Amino acid sequence: MTVVTLGAHILDVLARPVGGIPEGQGTVVVDEIRVTAAGAAAGTAVALARLGNDVISVGAIGDDDLGDLLVKIMERNGVDVRGLVRRTADQTSASILPIRPDGGRPSFHVPGANLTLTAGAVGPGLLAAADLVHLGGPDVTFGLNDPAFFEMLAHARGTGTVVTMDLLSNMPDLLTGAAAFLPHVDHFLPNEEQAAEMTGHDDPEKAARALLARGPRTVVVTLGGAGSLVATAAGVHRLPALPVEVVDTTGCGDAYCAGFITGLAWGRDVLESARWGTATAATVAQGLGSDACLKDLEAVLALLN
Repeated sequence: MTVVTLGAHILDVLARPVGGIPEGQGTVVVDEIRVTAAGAAAGTAVALARLGNDVISVGAIGDDDLGDLLVKIMERNGVDVRGLVRRTADQTSASILPIRPDGGRPSFHVPGANLTLTAGAVGPGLLAAADLVHLGGPDVTFGLNDPAFFEMLAHARGTGTVVTMDLLSNMPDLLTGAAAFLPHVDHFLPNEEQAAEMTGHDDPEKAARALLARGPRTVVVTLGGAGSLVATAAGVHRLPALPVEVVDTTGCGDAYCAGFITGLAWGRDVLESARWGTATAATVAQGLGSDACLKDLEAVLALLN
């Protein structure tokens, strides 16, 4: 199956464990520092590739050293990066994440070139040629909020392409803009905070039902340590998280999306696909960064047994 991931591309620099930022010129010795491809498109693309999918990633990055490194990481993981456009006037989006001993992850973030992505970056016929398209972070790549892009999605879905969507931020204004994509999406996978902000419902089940009414045929609300909730017209099901030792939650949402999409690609129903997403997220949670511990689909599915 061919999957196109389209949207936010970020380079993450992570360190753990970090109990605090030292004053002055102080130094903290940590156990581990990693650099990973992240963001709701790039992080998901790497996870999808490791799960055995053919992946094409589309987005905007800077024509800089950060962009070179991001491309190298994605290529090394088997992602086709020819859909990435390089911007000379904007830097590659990047984050520095000092991971606390309890797995918490404050961040220092530069939005960068993600804000410049438009429908013009999407090659003619690319979406319609894909089996699945994942919109990763259209809330921060708001240049895609364009009738021309919605026409591309409509054409692709008319030819049988399945469209999934995940978000990146919890900012009210950005989430309001992202709601415009909902009529053009088959499966929407927000986290609990995003679903509540978009609907005004703190109860995730009520939020999921409200989101279903806006167009998707499935809404999957991820609930962190409480698992996830899968809502369709047939009803609502809750899935527990898997009991693993959590090191870092960075990229768990992207990993969940990758597992869910892989399940769809293998012809599984949405509930079983959500179980695959749960196992992929649990795998990533056991290490540092958005691709931690993720080797292949066989190892991920072993967690379900």
